Amino acid sequence: MLISLAEELDTSVSVLLGENIQKPCPDDELNLKSISEKLETINLQLAKRSAMRIRIFRWLLIVGCVGIVAGFIFLGTMQSAYLNWDFNNPELAVAGTFLHGVEFLFVRIAPFVFVAFVTGIILTYRKR
Repeated sequence: MLISLAEELDTSVSVLLGENIQKPCPDDELNLKSISEKLETINLQLAKRSAMRIRIFRWLLIVGCVGIVAGFIFLGTMQSAYLNWDFNNPELAVAGTFLHGVEFLFVRIAPFVFVAFVTGIILTYRKR
């Protein structure tokens, strides 16, 4: 992975590791050990970043599910109160039509989005 990263950045691996290129010396085992330690720290940093992204994505999905449930609770408690309005008043007619359209689309689309969010949450909890 480090080699492909070096190729993309058009630089050498030793520059990415923060070392100057030196002539080979008899302490190759010591050099390999230090390089492997640096690679291990880079790998740990990348793993932590990946885990953090997954955690953030999972919590965004959970917040989305809570928002959908809250939307259904709100619409349930509102009980389509706009249907009792006097639609002869043009302002109320526009507002009632808008509210009805939003409620109609939310009730039709939100269950599918909720299932997709729950599926995403389940998939982010699976171990790779």
